[in-house]
Amino acid sequence: MKSILLIVVVVLSVVAHAQTADSAFIRRIYDKALTESEAYSNLRYLCKNIGHRISGSAAAQQAVEWSLKLMDSYGFDNAYLQPVMVPYWKRGTKEEGWYKTGMGELQKVHLLALGGSVGTNGTIEAEIVEFKTLEDLKKATKAQVEKKIVFVNEPMNSKHISTFNAYGGCVSIRAYSAEEAGKLGALAVIIRSVGMPIDEHPHTGSMYYGEDAKVKIPAAAISTQDAENLSALLQQQKVKFVLRMDCEYVGMVQSFNVIAEMKGTVHPNKIITVGGHMDSWDTGEGAHDDGAGLMHSLEALRILKNLNYKPKNTLRVVFFMNEENGNYGGEMYAKKAKESGEEHIAAIESDAGGFVPRGFHLDGNSQQLAFLQSLAPVLKPYDLHVFEKGYGGVDIGPLKRQFDSIPLFGFIPDSQRYFDVHHSPNDVFETVNKRELELGCAAIASLLYLIDANF
Repeated sequence: MKSILLIVVVVLSVVAHAQTADSAFIRRIYDKALTESEAYSNLRYLCKNIGHRISGSAAAQQAVEWSLKLMDSYGFDNAYLQPVMVPYWKRGTKEEGWYKTGMGELQKVHLLALGGSVGTNGTIEAEIVEFKTLEDLKKATKAQVEKKIVFVNEPMNSKHISTFNAYGGCVSIRAYSAEEAGKLGALAVIIRSVGMPIDEHPHTGSMYYGEDAKVKIPAAAISTQDAENLSALLQQQKVKFVLRMDCEYVGMVQSFNVIAEMKGTVHPNKIITVGGHMDSWDTGEGAHDDGAGLMHSLEALRILKNLNYKPKNTLRVVFFMNEENGNYGGEMYAKKAKESGEEHIAAIESDAGGFVPRGFHLDGNSQQLAFLQSLAPVLKPYDLHVFEKGYGGVDIGPLKRQFDSIPLFGFIPDSQRYFDVHHSPNDVFETVNKRELELGCAAIASLLYLIDANF
């Protein structure tokens, strides 16, 4: 009995010592992040000197070249490009839209073509018909829709505390409204922007026609304020909509993931990935989506290096290309990881904005969740409190298919303002708070360290 008690005492003593050491090192991480961070100035350069970065564009290529040079300048063990073919869709001449009353009065709307949409091949003018939800559209008859422009006016559900849950509940209207309306003979589809506030800023994003689609119709999003006004008018009279878009799909073009590493001193073939996506939509500057995630990830690695941390496993930061409209970068990274014979033991993604950190979600098993939750005592002093089952991220998701037991950690910041800017002209550098960004860098650097040291 005495020997068992002695073992328990020894184990508890070791755990307490480890937590004390971890706490001390995490304090150093936060001190670095909050006083010597380069994340904010790097984000400013990315947003202001390069700007939005849609896959395949000249700006995306400039972001690749700048990122590699920046990683090289930090003196990591190596920095390199990973080739990947990506789809290139371009908006062309700025799209335009109006609705027209029975008296012929015109009201211009704030409108963006959805990513992947075909153009209008000139100007389309037709009666507009409203559906309150995508499910209502699916139940419609051809007689209701044929030769008309469909308007799907489904708002985000403001009852959700997490705005990501609200987004998940209605993002399908952006993805599939064109496919459903096209089946019924519609000339085009207009959706209410998938955004939380009522304002004049439209939100773009990916849409799909389906592999067997016989008809592809133009698809665009109007601002939530325009959606409210148009819906009110449709309660009183028939309305025509006028639409012109010159967008087109160009084809697959060469691009790159950008990668840097700190080599493991004990297990160099075991990899812990941390990253975000370099591409953005061609509106705004891609500051929160996902410039902030890039800076979180790179700064996390830079902080650890500057603290002279010697990782047991190889720590790898990845700037993924093409998350927004295909995830070819994430798929290529996972494929090459498997082919190279590497052992990927964990991955972290930041793709939820640069707002105040709240914690981390885990896509993993019960033991991995227990590990994440065991970190709460050392992370709670930094206002991190979310340690739950959840989603890892789009970019790191393909790793799960190649390494089925890998835990995927998703960074969770406060969500309340994210869908004010997401995929809209509002996603600019000025909406990112310097201290909030730096706190995110520290949170991710801390998790990266704790996984490497203890997992």
